[in-house]
Amino acid sequence: MADEAVNAGSAPEPVQRELYSNIDKIEPDGRIENQGNGTDIAGSTKRKINEEDAPATVSKRQKGVASIKAEYLVQPTGNRGVARRGAEGDDEAEGADDRYRGDRNSRDNRQGQGGKGNKRDKKNNKQKGQNTSRTFGSSYDKIQLCNTRALYPEFSPKECPFGDRCRMEHDLRKYLEKGKREDLTTFGGKCPVYESRGVCTLGWKCRFAGSHSEERETEDGRKELVLTEDAERKAAAEISTAAEDEVGVVNVVPKEAKINLSKRKTGTPRSDAYLQWVNANSDDLRSRFDNKKKLAIGKEDTEKEDKDDNRAQYTEPPFLPSEKRRLYYGPETPVLAPLTTQGNLPFRRLCVELGAQVTWSEMAMGLPLIQGEKGEWALMKAHESEIRPPTFLQKNTVVQGYDNTKDLKFGVQIAANKPWLACKTVEVLTALCPSIRAIDLNCGCPINLVCEQGSGSALLDNGGKLENILRGMNYVSNETPITVKIRMGTKDNQPTAQKLVKRLVLGGYEAIEAGKGTSGVAAITLHGRSKQQRYTRSADWGYIADCAALINRLKRERSVQTDTIREADPRDLANDGHVYFVGNGDCYSHVDYFSHLENAKVDSVMVARGALIKPWIFEEISAGQYLDKSATERLSYVEKFAKYGLQTWGSDEMGIGTTRRFLLEWLSFACRYVPVGLLEHLPPNIQDRAPAFKGRDELETLMSSENYKDWIKISEMFLGPAHPNFRFEPKHKSNAYEIEAEG
Repeated sequence: MADEAVNAGSAPEPVQRELYSNIDKIEPDGRIENQGNGTDIAGSTKRKINEEDAPATVSKRQKGVASIKAEYLVQPTGNRGVARRGAEGDDEAEGADDRYRGDRNSRDNRQGQGGKGNKRDKKNNKQKGQNTSRTFGSSYDKIQLCNTRALYPEFSPKECPFGDRCRMEHDLRKYLEKGKREDLTTFGGKCPVYESRGVCTLGWKCRFAGSHSEERETEDGRKELVLTEDAERKAAAEISTAAEDEVGVVNVVPKEAKINLSKRKTGTPRSDAYLQWVNANSDDLRSRFDNKKKLAIGKEDTEKEDKDDNRAQYTEPPFLPSEKRRLYYGPETPVLAPLTTQGNLPFRRLCVELGAQVTWSEMAMGLPLIQGEKGEWALMKAHESEIRPPTFLQKNTVVQGYDNTKDLKFGVQIAANKPWLACKTVEVLTALCPSIRAIDLNCGCPINLVCEQGSGSALLDNGGKLENILRGMNYVSNETPITVKIRMGTKDNQPTAQKLVKRLVLGGYEAIEAGKGTSGVAAITLHGRSKQQRYTRSADWGYIADCAALINRLKRERSVQTDTIREADPRDLANDGHVYFVGNGDCYSHVDYFSHLENAKVDSVMVARGALIKPWIFEEISAGQYLDKSATERLSYVEKFAKYGLQTWGSDEMGIGTTRRFLLEWLSFACRYVPVGLLEHLPPNIQDRAPAFKGRDELETLMSSENYKDWIKISEMFLGPAHPNFRFEPKHKSNAYEIEAEG
C-alpha cells in the first residue's frame, strides 16, 4: 500500500479523512463509487465563469485568506479555521539541492594526471542529479534482468560479454515470474512508449510488456516468448524524428558529444577568440580611463577629442551580434517561466497543449554543461510541440525582419558567474542544440547556493560584470538571441533594477565611451520582488510599470539621438535594437494577466506558480474568462502528465518511479487550487491561503488534500501501487506532513 511506501507522515484532519474513506473506489477516469446510494460521481462539467456571474458577496473579503463559501468549509461558518499552507512555503519550492552546489565538478571521480585520485569525501559524490538534498528511495526490479536479454526473443538473446560471471538474471521466464512486478492495467493496458513509437525500447523490463509480447510456437514445438513491433507505426516514428530513440523530442545531444565535452576534446573557438580580444583590450581601456579621471575638471574643449581617440584606438571584436533571429512578445504570447524541478518536458508539453506560447527550460548550470554532464544536458530536451511557432496576431510592436514561421516556443535558461563560463556555455549550446528560441541568463535566482558562487541574483549588484557577460554571450551565440531575467534588487526597499535596465538597454558609461555598444539583449524579464523577499509578500507591479516606462522612454530618446559618438553601432544591436520587456510575479488568472498588460505596459507576462497550481491558466488567458474545471478534467491532466512522463523517462520500474516523483512534485502545488465555483470573491489571489474545505464531490476534495499520502494515491490511479522502497518528501512540507513528522 502507498501508506507503507512513503516516509512517515500524518493523517489529515478527522473530518477530512472521512471524506477520503472511499478513495479506493476512485477509478482512473475520475469516477467515484458512492457507497451510500450506489450512484457514481463523475465530477462537474467545465463551466466558464465571468466576474458578473460571480455569486453575490455574503461576507467581507479577508486579506490573505481565500474566501470559501460557507457550505464548503469544514469548520462552522463563523470560524474559518486554520489556513492551509500558503506562499511562504514556496521558498523551499525553489529547492536547495546539490545541482546548485558551487564545488560540484563532473570530473571529481576521475583520475587526474599522475594517477592520483580525488581526495574529496566519497559521501559527497554518492547522490547525483535532481533534488539530491532529499531521498526518494529506489525503484528497481527485485531481480535484475541482463541487458543482453531485455530486447531479444527468449531463445535467441544477445551473447553476454560477462558469461557466467554476470550477476544479472539470464532466465527470462524466471525474471518475468519473480523478478518484476505485475504488468499495469492503466492506459488500457497499452504501453505509452509502444503507442508512440511502434516499439518499446524497454522490452521485457516494461511494466506493460504483455501488450507488446506474445508466446509463439517454434518449429520444434517449443513455446518461445518474443517481443512484437508495429512496423507501420515504427516506420512513421523513424521518419518524424531526427533524434535516435527520441520520438517527438528535439535537442537530443549524442552520447559521443557529451563524452568529448567531459574529456575536453570539444573546442570553443568563438569564445576563445572573444576572450582573447577582451584580455588584449582590457588593460589598455583601464589605463585610458584611469588617466582620464586624473585630468582637471573643466576641459570641455578636449572631451570630444578624447571620445574620438577612444573610438580610434578601439579594436573591433572578432564577432558581432547584429544578424540574430528576431523575437516577438505580445499579449497573445503568455510565457511559462523556468521552473525549478517542475519545468520538465512532460509538464511543459502539457502547458503548451493548454495554451502556453513561450516555454523555458529549467535553469541549467553552465559548468556541468561544458563538462558534459548527462543530467544537465537532459534539461535541454524539448518536445516537438515546443518548436512550433508561437501565436502571432501582431498585437504589439513587430521588429523589422521578424519571421514567425522561423520562430519557436522553447528557450534555454542558464546560470553562470563569469564571462568565460557564460561564453563557452552558450557556444556549446548553440552548436549542439539547434532548436532553441533564445538563451536566457538567470539573474533572479535567490537560492543561496547559487548566489554564493556569484550567479543568479548576485549579478544584480555588479552591473558592469553582468553587462560584460551578456555582451560576450551575444558575440558567440550566432543567430540565437540572448535575453536576461532579473529581480528588483538584492535587498528590500532598495530596488536597483531601473539603473540596471538602463545599462542593459543603452550600455554602461565605459562601454559607450569605448565604443563597445550595448549588451545586445533582445528581451528583459523582471520579477517584481527582491532577492531578500524570495516569494514572501506580493510582487511589486508598480515598480515593474516604472521600469517598463523607463524602457519606453529610452527607446524614444535613442531614436532621436544625434550624438554619433554615443550612438550605438547598429551591428551591436540584437532584435533591431528593440528590447521587449516581460513582467513576472503573482499572475494567477486572466484578470491578472490583462491587468498587468494594461496598467504596467509590459509586452507580455511570465507565469510561474500560477501555472503549477492550474496549468489551464493559459487556456483562461486565451478565452478571457475563468474556467471552472471539474475534478474529472483536472484528473485527466494528471493522466496526461503520467503518460507523457512514461514516454520521457521510460515505462520500466525506474521510469515509473521517476514519473511518480515528478508528478508528486506537481501535485504538491496543484493541491492549492481552489475551484472558482467555491469562492465568494473573484479574482482569486495566489498569495491567499485557503481554510480547510471540502469539494463539490469526493474527487475534488481528494485533489485538494495537502497530505502527501493522498498525492501518492492519486498517482497510483495511473502508475499503479508505489514501489515498496519508494519514498517521497515534499519540498515545501504540508501542514499534515509537519504535524506527523514532529509528533
